[in-house]
Amino acid sequence: MLHLIKLSVGPKDVGQLRELQARRAVADPPLRHQTRMVPKRAAEITAGGSIYWVVAGFVQVRQRILEIRDEAWEDGTSCAGLVLDPTLVPVAARPVKPFQGWRYLEPAAAPLDVAAGAEAEGIEALPARLRQELRSLGLI
Repeated sequence: MLHLIKLSVGPKDVGQLRELQARRAVADPPLRHQTRMVPKRAAEITAGGSIYWVVAGFVQVRQRILEIRDEAWEDGTSCAGLVLDPTLVPVAARPVKPFQGWRYLEPAAAPLDVAAGAEAEGIEALPARLRQELRSLGLI
């Protein structure tokens, strides 16, 4: 099994990512993310892998990748369609420096899921808006 990690460009928080994906899932099912490069290790990814989303400089959630398809954008350019489970699973947030495209993420390096109902600790216990403001100021 293998994962991907990718910057979520546009959404400023996980709520905006969730809303954007909900609209896409209704407008053009199934829910998927299109990316220029087709992963060469697709079989390993579809064997239980996830895409870990970096939102506002922190990896915060993941989604299972159900399938990787050969697709094309509206202009005919070929791309990969990553078919995603619509469930966003919270993970232990950690900062990630910006990068382009996606990267492979070995399971041992992936952040752990945050258990449903688990009490947040440390910085994660702060209200989301306060954490966002502190991040924007470069304080966390």
